[in-house]
Amino acid sequence: MIDASTRAVVLLGYPVHHSFSPVMQNAAFRAAQVNCVYLAAPVPPERLEAAVAALRALDFVGANVTVPHKERVLSHLDEITREARLIGAVNTIVNMQGRLVGHNTDGYGFIRAVREAGRDPRGEAAVILGAGGGARAVAVALALHGVRELIVFNRTRGRAARLAALVREQGVPAAAYGWDALETADPQARSAFDRACLVVQTTSLGMHPAVHDRPPVPAAWISANHLVYDLVYNPPETSFLQMARGAGAQTANGLGMLLHQGAVAFELWTGEEAPLETMRQALWSCLKR
Repeated sequence: MIDASTRAVVLLGYPVHHSFSPVMQNAAFRAAQVNCVYLAAPVPPERLEAAVAALRALDFVGANVTVPHKERVLSHLDEITREARLIGAVNTIVNMQGRLVGHNTDGYGFIRAVREAGRDPRGEAAVILGAGGGARAVAVALALHGVRELIVFNRTRGRAARLAALVREQGVPAAAYGWDALETADPQARSAFDRACLVVQTTSLGMHPAVHDRPPVPAAWISANHLVYDLVYNPPETSFLQMARGAGAQTANGLGMLLHQGAVAFELWTGEEAPLETMRQALWSCLKR
């Protein structure tokens, strides 16, 4: 029940009507018997500063932040965690008695999801496809987690090179290639896949409605040694995951990362262990609509 003691968490984005977070987090609050409610607020960019100030003024527990505010919100917060600063984006805010602390739970969520799939990338090599915001979160998480080597492929090599440079700054060897290295079956690029145990697809390729799109990775480069993880979760099995499964690889979609990044946020807001199975069922209910 909502009563005079109920506190609020809010999603700040523009738009927000498509988000699964309200269903997932409200189910979690109910299951854990935490007297909180999760709301979604469409905040145009010109109102972001006022919206963040309202978290303090109204004593909100905190917030989630989604596009287009993940980068711009950093300048309005009192403190940013190391991981969020490296990623350059905040997706979770915790109100610490009026002091707003920015976190990025995407990387933690990704590592938890990979472990749930039965793999631990610590000490292993990994391939990342893409160099956008999702790739940056994954790359930073893997680097901080102790991956042995990262190889980044992107449509344009320049952007991949910038992400690889960030990874090297964290003390992890990293290399960068363009899509052309995949399309021409470059032997060095093939060797990167041979060394890797984890292949992470971070682009929007294959997302509904363009379900037949996928990165130009030759099927012969994927094997049973790989966990192929696609951040896309709609559809649940992308064209890329279908190809990887056909090549004998273990596969997983981005629903696990979505679940676990939300679980980390819940734990930051409440100090309680997240009710994972309740949150998972809530997400599945959203996907089945």
